[in-house]
Amino acid sequence: MGADDKIGNKAEELKGRAKEAVGDATDNEQWQAEGRAEQAKGALKQAGEKVKDAFRSHD
Repeated sequence: MGADDKIGNKAEELKGRAKEAVGDATDNEQWQAEGRAEQAKGALKQAGEKVKDAFRSHD
C-alpha cells in the first residue's frame, strides 16, 4: 500500500468528521452515527498502515 491508500484513508476520516458535523447541526442521529463510523474506519486503516510501515523499516 502506498501514499494513495494513506491519502484515501485520511480522506475517509475527514469525510466522516464532516458528516458527523452536519448530523450534529441538523440533529440527524443517522448521519452522526455514520460519520463516527467512517472516522473510526479511516483511523483504523491508518493505524494498520503505520504498523506495516514500522515492519518495513525493520527489514
